[in-house]
Amino acid sequence: MAPTAAAGKKKAQKKKAKAKAKNKPGRKTAAARKAAGKSSGKGAYSAKDISVLKGLEPVRMRPAMYIGGIDKNGLHHLVWEIVDNAIDEVINGHATTVDVVLDKDSAGIEVSDNGRGIPVDKHPETKRPALETILTTLHAGGKFDSGNYIHSGGLHGVGSSVVNALSKEMTARVKRQGKEYEQRYSRGKPKGDMKLVRKVKGRGTTIHFKPDPDIFRSTKFDTKRIHETLEARAYLHKGLKIIYRDRSKGSSETFEFEEGIKAYLDKLVKERGFKATHDFMFYQLSEKEPRMEVALQWTDEPGEYIRSYVNGVYTRDGGTHEQGLRTGVVRAVRNYIDIHDLQPRGVRLTPDDLREGLSAVLSVYHLDPQFQGQTKEKLNNPEVNALVASVVGTNLELYFNSNPTTAKAVVARAVLASKARRASRDAVLQVKRKTAVSHRLNLPGKLADCESTRPAKSELFIVEGDSAGGSAKQARERKTQAILPLRGKVLNTEQATLSKVMDNKELSDMLSALGCGMGASFNISQLRYHKIIILTDADSDGHHIMTLLLTFFYRYLPDLIKEGYIYLGMPPLYRIDHRGKKYWAWSDEEKAAVIDGFQGGVSEDAVTRFKGLGEMSPPQLKETAMSPQSRSLQRVFIDDPLETEQVISDLMGKDAAARYKFVMEKADEADDVDH
Repeated sequence: MAPTAAAGKKKAQKKKAKAKAKNKPGRKTAAARKAAGKSSGKGAYSAKDISVLKGLEPVRMRPAMYIGGIDKNGLHHLVWEIVDNAIDEVINGHATTVDVVLDKDSAGIEVSDNGRGIPVDKHPETKRPALETILTTLHAGGKFDSGNYIHSGGLHGVGSSVVNALSKEMTARVKRQGKEYEQRYSRGKPKGDMKLVRKVKGRGTTIHFKPDPDIFRSTKFDTKRIHETLEARAYLHKGLKIIYRDRSKGSSETFEFEEGIKAYLDKLVKERGFKATHDFMFYQLSEKEPRMEVALQWTDEPGEYIRSYVNGVYTRDGGTHEQGLRTGVVRAVRNYIDIHDLQPRGVRLTPDDLREGLSAVLSVYHLDPQFQGQTKEKLNNPEVNALVASVVGTNLELYFNSNPTTAKAVVARAVLASKARRASRDAVLQVKRKTAVSHRLNLPGKLADCESTRPAKSELFIVEGDSAGGSAKQARERKTQAILPLRGKVLNTEQATLSKVMDNKELSDMLSALGCGMGASFNISQLRYHKIIILTDADSDGHHIMTLLLTFFYRYLPDLIKEGYIYLGMPPLYRIDHRGKKYWAWSDEEKAAVIDGFQGGVSEDAVTRFKGLGEMSPPQLKETAMSPQSRSLQRVFIDDPLETEQVISDLMGKDAAARYKFVMEKADEADDVDH
């Protein structure tokens, strides 16, 4: 990810800072260094400055474009690409079993299926074996022609080749027509020709790979994450058997579920600790295109919880299929209310009320899924919305008419939700009438508020300590940026009672500044800032304070996270001075990468290590952490609610044993803390 000389090193540093919000850049690859060396020098810009990347070089230079990042999520995305290819053989009727084996060092993984096996004959265009073509060429695969795969986890044709490009080593073995073939690769390139190994019985494909440590921050797989994801895949596909062998623990487990997503929904609800409000679970399978399967029920959980999949791939950010599910549910409940004259007087039922407590698992199979990005986190097919809404709405309404007791329980749940929301709104309005017309009354004295009264344009920086607060107040843009300094570490709200939370001065000041209230008086429309930025030192104490604040928002103001209002500021650890210019680095790896880009290196006194925000001058703090033009922010979101709940409980709860276990498991990463 090295910048070209033509673009200018300073410009590249700014681009790197903006990219920080999602991913830290990886180490320089040979391809990146080669591209950087092609520039023609001062001010010149000609045809020879244009880099033409061949084969899989683009993947290694910009891995985030293909797998979403080089962190743990990106690392495990490699596994899902290969696993989903194997499952594609199952859902299209060509295989029944998928074997996944984690290496003893947790740094390599093998995925096998008993499907047809990747073709090994020569490709008519490349004149190379089809196996080699698929694994070394972007957009080469058997999923572009609907005759080969009826349903697939994606039609991009880049999954296997991307995994190959980002692997230190990969071995592919194919069984076809009584013979086994093998070919080895390193960083996307063949180490030799495909070889006939032996005569065998059976058929199928086996892929073993080890991620490249030059690309990823860590190449150690998380066995718990793999276990949970494989289990979820097995729930989604009736008739699929997944065998997971973890050689690092010497364990083996088989996932096979006859009840499919009905059993999956029951498991998810119980794991979150909620109970069904009535004894029923609606289930519907539609074989029409797009084929879809849905299980849903109402629980005592606030809000709604929907877990959706497309062709077996988890769509974390939802999409048109989830929109269709919500529309269909609202349509069915509203029609039942209208037909049976169940609308209460003086109660206005909103779509949110009708879906209050809804838990659902939705699985859609589409011939031509259009995902938002290679990581397949959101479905964009517009026609799916109406198709899913029609299936869910029609069949759920029929179910309600045949089960009036259940239907009335759902309506009662919606009425209760509507009244609760109305009571909360009335309480907030009553408090507003008694206190003030101005939004500035009763604000904490140490808050340096912004001039703007428009929440969408206003930002609140929650900073660590008075020293950092002083620098931040001088560095801020007064019109749109407010500063709230905190004194010391805030209360651990995971272990505290509600009364202690309410009595805590720091948290009370923060609630007053936010203006949206908490609990029954919470009203997100009264939130005074639409960017709430936690800005702490880049050390262990700062990370602890950040975690304490995130725990408070997660437990008491979760809607602020859900709506995307919470951010983490990313102050740099280092400043490197070189030839009159300043460069910033957010980690030891980035510092090394910056210095490597200078011919002859730099002296020791050219590198400044910041111990805290208070050591930065206001201009430095503004440039690196506060100015929208040059700062780096990470938006806080909940990827997996179950995993988030477990992590918060383990790290911040009263059970010290869970923390001890976590520390011991992460001990090998301790050298990454506070260099």
